[in-house]
Amino acid sequence: MQDLDEIYDYIAVSLQNPIAAKNTIQGIRETVADLKTLNDIGIKLTLPSQIETPYRFIQSGNYLIFYRRADCNVFIDRVIYKKRDYIQVLLGE
Repeated sequence: MQDLDEIYDYIAVSLQNPIAAKNTIQGIRETVADLKTLNDIGIKLTLPSQIETPYRFIQSGNYLIFYRRADCNVFIDRVIYKKRDYIQVLLGE
């Protein structure tokens, strides 16, 4: 996933901390693995105008994992730093 590659590169290269990069990615992957059996643990993403979206999200450290459920499947759409304007990034609004 491109988001994970960018997160790893930023932490390992820009912040010069490859150990933290590895730990961050590992934490995100573990959280995603939990979604396979606990796909209701995330929070529904609702826009400020109370419009619901198909997305749910769960936090892993400083990152938000946005996903959608369809039947028994979970689709990971994005992993975004929690202080970014994630609605703009995710929905382009």
